[in-house]
Amino acid sequence: MKRAARWMLGIFPRTWLQHLANLLLPFLDFYYRGDRFTDPINGKSYRSFLPYGYVKIRPNALSPGTLSLERHRLIWLYLQRETSFFSLDANVLHMAPEKALMTRLRKLKHLTYTTCDLESPLAEVKADICDLPFPDASFDWILCNHVLEHIPNDTKAMQELYRVLKPGGKALLQVPLNTALEETFEDDSIVDKATRTKVFGQYDHVRVYGKDYFEKLRQTGFEVNEIQYGKSLTKTERVRFSVTKDEYIPLCLRPTLDHT
Repeated sequence: MKRAARWMLGIFPRTWLQHLANLLLPFLDFYYRGDRFTDPINGKSYRSFLPYGYVKIRPNALSPGTLSLERHRLIWLYLQRETSFFSLDANVLHMAPEKALMTRLRKLKHLTYTTCDLESPLAEVKADICDLPFPDASFDWILCNHVLEHIPNDTKAMQELYRVLKPGGKALLQVPLNTALEETFEDDSIVDKATRTKVFGQYDHVRVYGKDYFEKLRQTGFEVNEIQYGKSLTKTERVRFSVTKDEYIPLCLRPTLDHT
């Protein structure tokens, strides 16, 4: 299974694979049913999840029911268990929407839910994250996961997300984070796709974020809570939901009183 997954990732574009997986989703959902793993997003259980990964194939990473990855399931658990996201009316902006989350969030009647991206066919609003077409203080929540590592001017993107977030609003701004690095690494001279994949982890990434990522968010104006939510789960839960204890969820709050 791992060898087949690695071969497919090497031969076919990821967007094509995602489209194929969408077509196969009903079959995958039925075929993998069992009781070892549970996807908290749809509440269904499976005998296994699917292997997935761009550079390194991770076992039991991709849910056959929603196509969610570890980070999606961790975010869902955090929002479900620790916040009012699923109970209170809110305006939500979802940047570069992941289908695993979007499909379910669209159905929640208490949310005014807006999806946005410059290129994604899933997004309702086509716009650059560095120039968002929304008024100041428009949203109670922003979901923007694994996006900023693609953006050359991430400072401007952070400023735009801060601008459209309401005072008192919250944003989940998750990125691939290398905690072994004190400082974020960037090198614009690396243009070869294979080299970019080796250095940055993916050919379309422009940096590897280090531990200074949180400080950069604070310099934008956010109050930042560095949440490793997996650590609050039991080992049994981490195995069942197939999430890690080391993944960070940066919970970014726009202060009620600020100087913008």
